[in-house]
Amino acid sequence: MADPYKVLGVSKTASEAEIKKAFRNLAKKYHPDTAKGDDAKKKFQEISNAYDVVGDKEKRGKFDRGEIDENGNPRGFDPGAGGFRGGPFGGGGGQGGAREFHFGFGGGDEGGAQGFSAEDIFADLLGRGRGRRAAQPRKGENFEFALTVSFEDAARGSTRRIVLPDGRDLDVKIPVGLKDGQQIRLRGQGGGGVNGGPNGDLLLTVTVTPHPYLTRDGDNLRMELPITLQEAVLGGKVAVPTLTGTVEMNVPANSNSGTTLRLKGKGIPGRGTSGGGEPAGDLYVKLVVTLPEKADDALKDFVGKWDKKYDPRAKLK
Repeated sequence: MADPYKVLGVSKTASEAEIKKAFRNLAKKYHPDTAKGDDAKKKFQEISNAYDVVGDKEKRGKFDRGEIDENGNPRGFDPGAGGFRGGPFGGGGGQGGAREFHFGFGGGDEGGAQGFSAEDIFADLLGRGRGRRAAQPRKGENFEFALTVSFEDAARGSTRRIVLPDGRDLDVKIPVGLKDGQQIRLRGQGGGGVNGGPNGDLLLTVTVTPHPYLTRDGDNLRMELPITLQEAVLGGKVAVPTLTGTVEMNVPANSNSGTTLRLKGKGIPGRGTSGGGEPAGDLYVKLVVTLPEKADDALKDFVGKWDKKYDPRAKLK
């Protein structure tokens, strides 16, 4: 194989991020799912092998120091000469036939050593094609994606179409009651696996935009509702906006600012209630008695003539 840096089209001083980006672009171009033909398949394998060497920090260091070659083999390994040149690993006979030697070079998938056995070397010498141990399957790269949704979509649930880093369109289902900062994992929707490994996952981090008047308290919702002085004194029905539309609510007579009324089931919708899931939350409405923005002479005249004396601050004394 050619120099892995040249295969990926990066310099030897490239950062890990630059190497990863180059690999991702080339893998997308030559992936067997999108590119057809033996040449594309061969090119994809070459790209994967190159990334296997310089995409791994430990292996890259060994390659740069000359400890391993472009195929990931340790320097000094020469199949044509029967193994390691000048090493103390010759012979190995004994009474039970050929002994098996394992030489660890690091970088295995499980943190252990990869290696070659005498059987592998002899098979390679005899042309049986075994040679180096086959590359291990590796899970594809996880994709991370930031998604912003409205308060209503997060509360009620919805579907959003996004474009993934590899160019694919994907319809993402936003579950009911999604919270700000919550992460959604979609398994198998990340980068393609290498050497038959599984695809990576898609990690969605969701930001929920604030609502102009609704706030969330668990599965309950809260809001402040302005009412007139007349509605506060005499009571009556008032319109209240909710997630599912406007409803009428009865305001009791003689209601003060700060009085909180509950609309049952008008909070975050329920999820899977038939199977013992979460029931719908409630909407808590806090009344705020609001005077006209402009002075009202009739109101001022009425209040001025009203001689009913009471002390609203009596409890503070």
